[in-house]
Amino acid sequence: MKILILGSGGREHTFAWKMAQSPKCKQLFVAPGNSGTAEVATNVNISETDFDAIKELVLNEDIELVVVGPEAPLVNGVHDYFLNDDAIKHVKVIGPQKIAAELEGSKEFAKEFMFRHNIPTAAYESFTAETVEKGYAFLESLNPPYVLKADGLAAGKGVVILNDLNEAKAELKSMLLDAKFGAASTKVVIEEFLDGIELSCFVLTDGKNYKILPTAKDYKRIGEGDTGLNTGGMGAVSPVPFATYEFLNKIEERIVKPTINGFKKDNLPYVGFVFIGLIKVDNDDPKVIEYNVRMGDPETEVVFPRLKNDLVEVLQAMANGTLDKINIEIDERAATTVVLVSGGYPEEYEKGKEITGIDAVKDSIPFHAGAQLKNGKVVTSGGRVMAITSYGNTYHEALKKSYQSIEKLHFDKMNYRKDIGFDL
Repeated sequence: MKILILGSGGREHTFAWKMAQSPKCKQLFVAPGNSGTAEVATNVNISETDFDAIKELVLNEDIELVVVGPEAPLVNGVHDYFLNDDAIKHVKVIGPQKIAAELEGSKEFAKEFMFRHNIPTAAYESFTAETVEKGYAFLESLNPPYVLKADGLAAGKGVVILNDLNEAKAELKSMLLDAKFGAASTKVVIEEFLDGIELSCFVLTDGKNYKILPTAKDYKRIGEGDTGLNTGGMGAVSPVPFATYEFLNKIEERIVKPTINGFKKDNLPYVGFVFIGLIKVDNDDPKVIEYNVRMGDPETEVVFPRLKNDLVEVLQAMANGTLDKINIEIDERAATTVVLVSGGYPEEYEKGKEITGIDAVKDSIPFHAGAQLKNGKVVTSGGRVMAITSYGNTYHEALKKSYQSIEKLHFDKMNYRKDIGFDL
């Protein structure tokens, strides 16, 4: 098979690394890719949202399968674009169609879906510029902390949690009236705060059947002890030690099954990955914080290394509606990843810093993210630069290996969290 992966981050390098191991993979392309994908596939300098250029590539190279990494192409309707064009509608696309991608594209759409299908989640209301006064009143009815979420896509930065009522009101005004997150915050969802520990559940679906991948827990804040600004993710651990068999069973019965059944009942065409952000509250009950319509990053970097199956075979079954015929096999070992970021991230940072020591890393897998090849050297090109993944019999052992490998790597102002897994 000739396959195209859309995207350029650590998630896409992990996809490419895993797919390149498959005997079913004849040729692999990544658009636009990074310095890591360049080692196992052919990078094509096309934006993941330039659908016309993607079509041209697919036709020129006889590509049979397109795997979508990030959310933007899905929310913009890449799957529908293929289905509506006679020249490429035979090409299989892994990723939900546009209406189903609204589960990530709109927080309100996702909340309405959960309430409709009795999927446990936090109580909420949504507000616009016209109803900002009602928003203030709703905030007054809640106990702190206050959770405000921009309705649309805000690159993982549209969620604000505040302890002070006046600050929360000011934030609501800033989002709705001053367009703090641009078009993403023309509508804001305010919801009750859920106290507990978070984890992520990943589900594969062909539209009717589903399979559950290993759980993972990621660390979003830039600072140790989960302090400071939110990022795209600073590290991850899989499996999640506190997710017992009983707890996983609750997730499947109360959340996964009603979600997949909900797709069918609501006619949401969904072939792809369902990323369910969960929180375990006091009485051991899982509740949904959010849906994403693709794999997480950096969670992919710990979930896929634990998947023993041929990934291309699994993707084919998803595309053909035969996922029920696949038996998912998981490596018993733990996997951890630690993300190296540019100094200053998630705020202003410099690019183009040379990364050295990659070849010296032997006990871990360096998945490239914001890194590109320039004049034969690997240089930084984004905020999250690399995810260093290791296996271990325990997550402690795996983390130790990741941190030992990081000591061999260097780029100017390199930053990372030294406490991944601290709360486990």
